[in-house]
Amino acid sequence: MITSDSDLPPRLGSLTFHGPLSEARATRMIERLAAAQPADVLDIGCGWGELLLRVLESAPEAKGTGLDINAEDLARGRALAEERGLADRVLFVEESALGTDRGPVDAILCLGSSQALCNPKEGHDPAVALRELRRLVRPGGRVVLGEGFWERPPTDKELAAMWPGARTGDHLSLGALVDLAIEAGFRPAWIETASADEWQEFESGYRYDTEVWLAAHPDHPLAAETRERVDRQRSSWLNGYRRALGITYLTLVAVV
Repeated sequence: MITSDSDLPPRLGSLTFHGPLSEARATRMIERLAAAQPADVLDIGCGWGELLLRVLESAPEAKGTGLDINAEDLARGRALAEERGLADRVLFVEESALGTDRGPVDAILCLGSSQALCNPKEGHDPAVALRELRRLVRPGGRVVLGEGFWERPPTDKELAAMWPGARTGDHLSLGALVDLAIEAGFRPAWIETASADEWQEFESGYRYDTEVWLAAHPDHPLAAETRERVDRQRSSWLNGYRRALGITYLTLVAVV
């Protein structure tokens, strides 16, 4: 059976940002970053680069580079850049950020993507990621880091409902994470965390288009596996990391 793209399960079409981030918070973060008048901006794990494009709109002298390994997201980012007249100021590159030589730059965005800076054989280590971010940003430059942390220690039942192999060592407390940023050579200029409303908007938006598609295509050849995936994702949130896992957005300034 041949299916057209319009018949396939949609992907993330209802999300503006790929994370629990409101318009109001994003605007404030961008204003703080653009106030430093960066000449160049690097977005690690950029996805479709919505935040990067908004930074470039707010800092008209800046140029940007977005790194990601998802070709579909990068294509969406290029299309958005064309629509906004930013195509000549931004480069979307399909490549790994591990050991990247695309620094140093004046500003870095790294939201939910610090694992891209760590050797996958050694696992995700926020200390390693923060040292890499410090290597990639110029003295006095700024980094906006979106990173998971435990709001409270999860119970064994919650851990069992999260991602496969979830353990308490997967994340740090907020205080421990900020201490690591300082040790890496940053000052934490602004510390904020995603609200419950931001989490709900993200989690529902993440699955919305797919849920609507499933309701309309219950017998589609891809329906069973799509249903299983979406149900697993939802359960992981509702029965696992909801109210235990937080996301912090740290605006860090590199020590001169």
